[in-house]
Formats: sequence, structure tokens, C-alpha cells
Amino acid sequence: MSPRPWLGPTLLVALGTSLTLFPGNGGATIAEQRARLPPPAACKDPVSGVWQSHSFNEMYQEWGRFTLTIRRVEGSETALEGEIVNESWYGPKTEKVRGPCVGRLQYIVSMEARGEYVGETVKFQGINWKMEDALCSVDGSFGYNLDRFSGVIDHEIQEFQSINNDGGRYIDVPTVFRRVSCDDREELAPRVTMAPPPLYPPEEERGCGVF
Repeated sequence: MSPRPWLGPTLLVALGTSLTLFPGNGGATIAEQRARLPPPAACKDPVSGVWQSHSFNEMYQEWGRFTLTIRRVEGSETALEGEIVNESWYGPKTEKVRGPCVGRLQYIVSMEARGEYVGETVKFQGINWKMEDALCSVDGSFGYNLDRFSGVIDHEIQEFQSINNDGGRYIDVPTVFRRVSCDDREELAPRVTMAPPPLYPPEEERGCGVF
């Protein structure tokens, strides 16, 4: 998820070591992430469809709204393909949607994605990226670390309870996705929103290092 400015080889090695040893702080709790999500959709297929997340990083005052479009690979029982879209902006915790630009970094990035679904476990990761919309303060040095989500699906509440590892700021960061529509165009009525237990203890905070 984290933007990746260009750095020389020596700085990259040193920075990579510091990111591994000193991951940052994700801030927002799982319960807060859940509260921002739209109602769930119940679908025939256990994994295909459109999944959304909406999280806030307290340390960097950074919002991220991911959309995963997951499809089965024809002829395979486990392989997945699709896209990841990340809408990201910087602003206070009260700014749940993008506010005015005023020099704060805002962008929309898309990734072609691949993955697998084995048992209840999902792995879904970007394999390349492109800038869809350089909304604010994006310059020629902008780079991006590919997002890699892994975790389990809770079918009762239509949640993909994942962690994100992008090799930069985001190391084992809890990210909750809710399925909001089906891939098979036979969507059933949304289920009543439930109040599941937290994925992680609220007091435990994980997250990101500096870029």
C-alpha cells in the first residue's frame, strides 16, 4: 500500500533493514474498520466477488480504501485472478472520504492480481501496478509497493480477515474486507450486519515503518 519514492541502492538496503526491525503502528482497530464497511452480500461462490476495506493509519494520518475483485481461474479449483484498487489519501481521522487537496498526497492505484483459495485460506496479491488517478501532490519520484493480502474468510459474516504485507510500511497489518457484491450476478439480499468479535485484541497495534 505504501508509496515508494526512489532511493539509491545503499539507502534501500539500510531502509529495508530498518523496516524489518521497526514496523510502524497501524492505529485503527478492527472494530473501527468493520464499522465503516457497507452491508455484506451473500453469494454462491465462497470467494469470488467484490470485497472492500476502509482503514486509517494513525501514525501517518493516512486513509486507504481497497477494493479486491476476485475471480476463479477457469479449470482450477484453487487459483484466483482479478484486480486490486487502492484509493489513498492523507488527512485527519474525521476525513473518512477524500477532502480538499491542499498539498496532501492523494492517489488511486490499480494492480493486476493473482492468488489462491485453499480451505478457508485466501492469498491475493498484486503482480504489477499502474497509476489510475494522480489526484494530488504525486510527482515523478512516486513508486508503489505491491500489496499482498492473506487470511481467512468468515462465511457467516462475509468477511475476508486478512493481513497486508507490502514489503514497506505495511508489515502484517490487519485489514478487514467485506464482500459487497457477487461475481456470478446472482446476488442474494444483503445479510443483517452483525457484531462479530475482534480479529485481534483492540489494544494490539501493528503497522508500518517509514518509507
